[in-house]
Amino acid sequence: MRIPRSILFAAILMIATSLHAQTANFSVGTATAAPGQKATGYLEVPAGVDPGTNIPVVVIRGSRPGPVLALVSGAHGTEYASIIALEKVIQTVKPEDIAGTLIVVPLVNLASFEKKVPHVNPVDGKSMNRFYPGKLDGTQTDRASYVITKEVVEKCDYLIDLHGGDLDEDLRPYSYWSKTGNAQLDAASRGMVLAFGLDHIILTTDRPTDPNASRYLDNTSTTRGKPSIAVEAGHAGTTEPQDVQALADGCLNVMRYLKMLRGTATPIEHPVWIGKVDSVTSDREGIFYPLVARGTYVQQGMKIGYVTDYFGNTIWEAHAPASGVVLYICSVPSMKKDDNVANIGEIATQ
Repeated sequence: MRIPRSILFAAILMIATSLHAQTANFSVGTATAAPGQKATGYLEVPAGVDPGTNIPVVVIRGSRPGPVLALVSGAHGTEYASIIALEKVIQTVKPEDIAGTLIVVPLVNLASFEKKVPHVNPVDGKSMNRFYPGKLDGTQTDRASYVITKEVVEKCDYLIDLHGGDLDEDLRPYSYWSKTGNAQLDAASRGMVLAFGLDHIILTTDRPTDPNASRYLDNTSTTRGKPSIAVEAGHAGTTEPQDVQALADGCLNVMRYLKMLRGTATPIEHPVWIGKVDSVTSDREGIFYPLVARGTYVQQGMKIGYVTDYFGNTIWEAHAPASGVVLYICSVPSMKKDDNVANIGEIATQ
């Protein structure tokens, strides 16, 4: 039987593409790894209206073909547990152990890390997880977001964005799963978030769908057709071993789910699904006193903390706007008007 020329050509092209994928070098920023190699380098963010910066990146290229997974942390440079978790992954994963390619960006916000400034990039005062997909004619955060979109998001097949409790956040571990309505995309990302293994999962359905207005890193990846999740562990700027290990193990388990590592991915069996997150903000400035701990279940109206003036007089009380779990509560006494006091997660069915 004679094989049609078009089918034969397609088969040859597919084989050639597969062989190329197994043998070609892979570059992210200045890091270039051949199959079976680990390479380090930088995502070079050019200077503009303010200084440029160089963001560290590691490429671990397996000898066997497989997907490209990106792991990113340190958008908020004092969320230390997530940063240390990816340092642990860098030290643990060897090229000979994996199929496909691992991109690791352990510390996006170097200025925040170096100056110990929570929440924002001190160079321009912007959160480095709110300005994706970025732009080259903006401030440092905009330009860094643009480079990460081009060099990391557009070169990966899957992405995990790692976070943790910032200096003023007493946080219990949880993940985010965004449901897009795309059955194939949602199935893959749901599998990822269950494989990661954190037992509380925030379900979001209202993230931007416009790739040019994606804002968040995981959403930037999702709007480009790449399954993605965001995860949080660590509290009040600490690096407690159980938090670091939960994040590192979660990344490795997702790699097993994606068949990048040998072994079976064990998913969390009975997660607590969070359908809505309610933020409590302070009406007054002063000294904050929490009355509940992270992970506490509260009833609507329950008093969860209070603010005093600098003479010890109570001037404002914080109450739970709904029944649910305390995802985090402010961990420091300093309180300004409109500061976030706590996030309460309302339980949903899934």
